[in-house]
Amino acid sequence: MNIILLAISAAFVNNVVLSQFMGICPFLGVSKKIGTAAGMGGAVIFVMTIASTVTSLIYYYVLVPLDLKYLNTIVFILVIAALVQFVEMFLKKAVPSLYQALGVYLPLITTNCAVLGIAISNVQSGYNIGESIINGMFSAVGFAVAIIILAGIREKTDKNDIPESFKGAPITLLSAGLMAIAFMGLSGLIK
Repeated sequence: MNIILLAISAAFVNNVVLSQFMGICPFLGVSKKIGTAAGMGGAVIFVMTIASTVTSLIYYYVLVPLDLKYLNTIVFILVIAALVQFVEMFLKKAVPSLYQALGVYLPLITTNCAVLGIAISNVQSGYNIGESIINGMFSAVGFAVAIIILAGIREKTDKNDIPESFKGAPITLLSAGLMAIAFMGLSGLIK
């Protein structure tokens, strides 16, 4: 039951973008079309799940036994950057069609602060390795849900007649703010 509550909490109640405000740059920058938003969301799900797994393993099996916990941020940054590079090289060699489809989205994940933020949050919350994996995976699912919803809203607003002063960034920020308020309504769902 705790795992289900953790998953729902990570994806919806404590949404990484709309509640914790991490990953705003790709959220606003890559959400113009549903297709590109879904590609970015899928890539973030993959990388954040693997990053949560690897950083937890390194933290609990290397940093804690060697009493090097203070190096967690530096180690996590290096692990995430190396992991994204490894995934990019693997996809380029093994699955070129998927590599072409993701294109620039994989390198963008390296600079997505949500990946590092969740890795550090897992440690600060005292999650074990299994809980860290669940929190990472469902935080990424929450990111994907939020970016796809915003992309759908942006596609609709581009076709609608809105005042000139609201076109572009203002309507996007207003939409994101209203989404955050809507997701905040879920805060009473889980403590």
